[in-house]
Amino acid sequence: MQSEPMDDGRREDQGTRLGSWKSLIPLTAAATAALFIGGGVDVVHRHQRAAKEEHEAKPAAKAEHTDPRFIVGITRPGTALLVRDAHTGADVGVPIAPPQGRRFHRVAAAKDGSYIVASYGGGKVTFQRLHLGDDGRPQDLKDIPKATVPGASTAWSDIAVTRDRIAYVTYKGKNGRVDVLTLGTGAHKAWATKAPGRVGSLSWSGATLAFVWTPAGSSKPQLRTLDTNGAAGDLKLSKAVMTLPKGSANAVLTKDAVVAGTVTNSELTLQGFTLTGKPTKVLWRQKVTGPLTDLDTGRSLLATAGDLYAQGVPAVPGKDLADATW
Repeated sequence: MQSEPMDDGRREDQGTRLGSWKSLIPLTAAATAALFIGGGVDVVHRHQRAAKEEHEAKPAAKAEHTDPRFIVGITRPGTALLVRDAHTGADVGVPIAPPQGRRFHRVAAAKDGSYIVASYGGGKVTFQRLHLGDDGRPQDLKDIPKATVPGASTAWSDIAVTRDRIAYVTYKGKNGRVDVLTLGTGAHKAWATKAPGRVGSLSWSGATLAFVWTPAGSSKPQLRTLDTNGAAGDLKLSKAVMTLPKGSANAVLTKDAVVAGTVTNSELTLQGFTLTGKPTKVLWRQKVTGPLTDLDTGRSLLATAGDLYAQGVPAVPGKDLADATW
């Protein structure tokens, strides 16, 4: 299922080219309100050693695995950031207003338990970090210093976060660009394309950034990978991994596999693939209320298909949300 290298349209057909199209209570008041809610050493050591050995003996997939408790979402107008209980679907706390003159566009879960939120206004994207309390109520929303991406954020923009790196897609007309910010060092790289199309489904695996490229007018999206430690410049530097199955436009890269999603007759299917594009097994199926519009790796896989779906938990209302993560 390998795909041909992307180009600017002078040599490749439409199926393989890459380009671009992709009453609130202030948080301070909410945070203020939240304040009012509100044997021997040897035996211990042996117990600690036994617990450690038992933990290390568990399969990696099960060790310390717990389902996320909360979903953070952005309302469709971008005028509010809200939290929902992942098991009941109920809203937690009060909605959060965006910074003055801006609208929230995308949100991603960070490894430290916080959430990175992208807001747009004045021709640039800035990023804020959200912390939740143990009860899921927002504690603070603070600007991330020097984290700014120039360009227009649209309904087709996307975000992915890993460790201290943020990847974000902006557009200039029909030209797409992927910016990668390294928060620890301040490094900023960008890769752009002149060919028309959409860049979406961003996901990280180490320093490798994966994305789904859908050429304008094509029904053959392809998953591509970009070495963000390499040279910046043209998105043609990325490598094709596979053409997605018919009816699929969303896929993510994990440590050792690809997961792609399709919806047929109101049933969502998440299918695993090898890194060479060979089908492996169906991960799970789920009746859904709409087309698949997003796969979010977050702290575990979350699918947006009208509402929000994850394996083993009830659906969470999501039709009012432009983006969500957990």
